[in-house]
Amino acid sequence: MRASDAERERAVDLLRHASTEGRLTVEELEHRLSAAYGAATRNELELLVADVTLEPIDGSPGAAIAPGAGGVTALEGQGGSRWLVSIMGGHERKGHWRVAPRLTVLNVMGGSDLDLTDAELSSATTELRVYSVMGGAEIHVPPGMQVHVSEFAFMGGNDVQLGEEPPAGSGPALHIRMVSVMGGCSVRRGPKLTRAGRRAERELRRAGRSDLERPADIERE
Repeated sequence: MRASDAERERAVDLLRHASTEGRLTVEELEHRLSAAYGAATRNELELLVADVTLEPIDGSPGAAIAPGAGGVTALEGQGGSRWLVSIMGGHERKGHWRVAPRLTVLNVMGGSDLDLTDAELSSATTELRVYSVMGGAEIHVPPGMQVHVSEFAFMGGNDVQLGEEPPAGSGPALHIRMVSVMGGCSVRRGPKLTRAGRRAERELRRAGRSDLERPADIERE
């Protein structure tokens, strides 16, 4: 369908808002604004904003998926990270970021730090595939979310500590598949903590308390 002037202005507003949130650099914003004003179809506009916002260019609401037992929700739509590749380097994702239905993470002599507790899911079922060769990943998943892990390690190891599994529900589910060769990955439930928060959590464990009973004032990153 051909784009209207109102839809072009809507896309421009979304791009400018995304830039103020740090999702676009100044150079990227200028390039996309030029493309938005010159777009002939709605599909061109949707592609320009798909990876920086959930709001459609026509202003209509997205389709929300019912939350699960822990309040985890997903909003169906386009966009979201599909690949994270770390070769002799690293990636860190935390806070508000959108995840595609399938996210593949590749670590080669490098690592990835993924905090999904505040991420936006784009599907009722999210598949996270993590391949690590002489590297690894640290993954934090939302409390109360159904998480299923399958893993393989050769000359390395994976550490999965999810605590008590929440009751099955109709909310979003996360499937993690890990393959580690001379490396390893860890999976934890709950947000990543600061160094002081991790120290406080260790003290709780020494006192015999579950990691799911951490006080609300334990500092997170």
